[in-house]
Amino acid sequence: MLCPPVLDDIRNDYWPHIVNENFMLDYFTDLDFLKNQVATLENFNLLCVFRNPTCHFEKSPTDAFDFVGYDLVEAQTGISALTNCGGFPEAFSNSELSPRGLLEDFGRALEVKDRLSSRYPDDPHANCDLWAIYRASAK
Repeated sequence: MLCPPVLDDIRNDYWPHIVNENFMLDYFTDLDFLKNQVATLENFNLLCVFRNPTCHFEKSPTDAFDFVGYDLVEAQTGISALTNCGGFPEAFSNSELSPRGLLEDFGRALEVKDRLSSRYPDDPHANCDLWAIYRASAK
């Protein structure tokens, strides 16, 4: 739910170029292949995402993407615990979120992730993956 997919279907030739795990079929692992698939499209966001990163990178490894923030995405449904679950005041304040609805500090994102699971152990929306989100640099 980070962004709606711009490619309508998963074609057979996509399989070697996408993540084949936990129904994450809209995530490509081959940037050049993806760029060829969207070459004729306009007005979309091209994102680079990392699930559960172990450290912060200001730029993506390819330097083709700029860092925009961290989201905490509920593992089961893929919705954002930061913006789509009605709030978790014992874990974070909505005032901490960037204009994009994201956390900007890696350490704070890890802390919020831990607080969600420790302070809301019975809430399924508190079982989250940390996602680092980068957007294609303007050219």
